[in-house]
Amino acid sequence: MEAKGNISPNLTAGSARQYQPYLEAEWGFKNSWYPALFSSELEENQIKGVTILGREIALRRARGQVYALDDRCAHRGVRMSLRPTCLTDETITCWYHGFTYNLRDGILRTIVASPDDPLIGKIRLRTYPVAERAGIIFVFVGDEEYQPAPPLEADLPIRISDDKNAVAHILDEQAYVRGIHRRGNSNWRLAVENGFDPGHLLIHWDNQIIAATDRNLGLGALPVTEDAIKIIDEPGGPKGMMNMYNTRAYKFFGENREIGLKARGKKPYYARTSVFLPGLLLVEHWPAPGWAQYEWYVPIDNRHHEYWEVLVGRCTSPQERQEAEYLYEHFFEPLALKDFNDNDLFAREAMQSFYEQGGWERENLCAFDDATIVWRKIASRFNRGIQESPHRRTIHS
Repeated sequence: MEAKGNISPNLTAGSARQYQPYLEAEWGFKNSWYPALFSSELEENQIKGVTILGREIALRRARGQVYALDDRCAHRGVRMSLRPTCLTDETITCWYHGFTYNLRDGILRTIVASPDDPLIGKIRLRTYPVAERAGIIFVFVGDEEYQPAPPLEADLPIRISDDKNAVAHILDEQAYVRGIHRRGNSNWRLAVENGFDPGHLLIHWDNQIIAATDRNLGLGALPVTEDAIKIIDEPGGPKGMMNMYNTRAYKFFGENREIGLKARGKKPYYARTSVFLPGLLLVEHWPAPGWAQYEWYVPIDNRHHEYWEVLVGRCTSPQERQEAEYLYEHFFEPLALKDFNDNDLFAREAMQSFYEQGGWERENLCAFDDATIVWRKIASRFNRGIQESPHRRTIHS
């Protein structure tokens, strides 16, 4: 495991000035890899539009390869994905007036009704690097001059090598990868902080998966030593933090006698959460031992995020893969990705109005929020740039 270093959890909300870049990142962190679509969602000769960091991007698969370009025609600004038009394997055509762009470099190649137009070859659409791995199409979104783009692995969780019970990494050859994505009606920062919040287990107290597995999830956890949180700072690789729940660095609470509340379930529960830039959560051994849940919180704009919920397991044979399919369809997706995580979506959306009205300056954080403060500082330190509000679109020439 390449986690190293630590940050003392003895922090307070008064340290907000130390994470000012994070407070400014309402549109997200740029120059980073984000999931855009599952591979199965983009068939040959299809065009689909997504919005990441406020940027409207058209994805097209041609001859098996996926290309990404700005999804606004340079002519009159319509979204080309609204009525996909694919006339050749090398181009994408705007359905309105026939402006046709090269997929590789975005240069205007021809205009259907004006093939000798002097504008041809002089304007272009912005293109984006694409990586298709583990059944997911990733797009590198940020400044065009930020070259070369780092490898996709730099924006994924570290590979854990010193744990005999290590879960499969999403890029492993034997990894089974499946999940869903949907829109969340809150800022991406509220989503990522909810994902690893040590004190939010109350909203999951009576979830169906707890009853089905008799698992003692607890009511919350409190960091009590400096080893509770490990910084992850791999040279040229992942940046983030790991909550060391499997050690004595955290104190777990299973009962609150003041209000007579006690955690449900009898079976011990072991899991560990990590969070990585630009906004990715890894929960090991959830929703079952040997499995891992990846969650991306992809900024759409300053009020919405695309919530990616992906489960990763290890399958070494066709029979194990068949069993994984059954577990996913009948247990994992309905009880973990939907019923359980629906509560997290509800919580994030409930915070949105408060935080968009100055809540970042009015919040009153408590002891278990130390993990949140550490994340804010790490994100402020290691991000590759803050996405500006895209009020107007630039045509490249």
